[in-house]
Amino acid sequence: MGTLGRAIYTVGFWIRETGQAIDRLGCRLQGNYYFQEQLSRHRTLMNLFDKAPIVDKEAFVAPSASVIGDVQIGRGSSIWYGCVLRGDVNSISVGSGTNIQDNSLVHVAKSNLSGKVLPTIIGDNVTVGHSAVLHGCTVEDEAFIGMGATLLDGVVVEKHGMVAAGALVRQNTRIPAGEVWAGNPAKFLRKLTDEEIAFISQSATNYTNLAQVHAAENAKPFDEIEFEKMLRKKFARRDEEYDSMLGVVRETPPELILPDNILPDKAVKAAEK
Repeated sequence: MGTLGRAIYTVGFWIRETGQAIDRLGCRLQGNYYFQEQLSRHRTLMNLFDKAPIVDKEAFVAPSASVIGDVQIGRGSSIWYGCVLRGDVNSISVGSGTNIQDNSLVHVAKSNLSGKVLPTIIGDNVTVGHSAVLHGCTVEDEAFIGMGATLLDGVVVEKHGMVAAGALVRQNTRIPAGEVWAGNPAKFLRKLTDEEIAFISQSATNYTNLAQVHAAENAKPFDEIEFEKMLRKKFARRDEEYDSMLGVVRETPPELILPDNILPDKAVKAAEK
């Protein structure tokens, strides 16, 4: 952003602040009869000067998440509640089908002790567990970051690499493909099994499907939400076994039925029948 652009941005900021100041003054003049509305300044997607987030239309970003500045999010990825992706002094790239779970933090490095300028790059079909911290690192496709793990500047997690929950991975550490690292500081623990590698891909798929449900729920208007509350209250505490003993068949409203792909066991049982 050039000098003119910054000047226009500053004028716009002043105008908005002036409007809020006038509103506060008007409230005070009304004395005991005033009503002051508390406005939240939270924005799910926020520009930072000329840096704007680029989010694929089929990605899900939870309303309480914050995606700020130079951030790209690919198709089918999901950024869950309370997450912060702050691309202010460098860029963040999130691939397709990746899930970054609740309260995780992703940031970048402008400078550090090694003098490197490091973006954060997260590949395709990656799972990042709840409350993880990723800072100026690279996570390759189909890697797995456990809950509460911390990855510092320059860390590289190769494809099918796994960082255990609560691990602290020191600067410039490289985690080879197919290995589990754990501890503080993180060290090699063991090799991944074939079942665990398959689980990483399945975890990403499950979260992509679940994100579609959350996206649809968050898009519902107020009237529809209230109507579904009434339905849930009406159909609450209905025991299927008790009904079958009485010969009663109750139909569950379509609004209360989750898709089969959200509950894999349900899909398998349906296929067996």
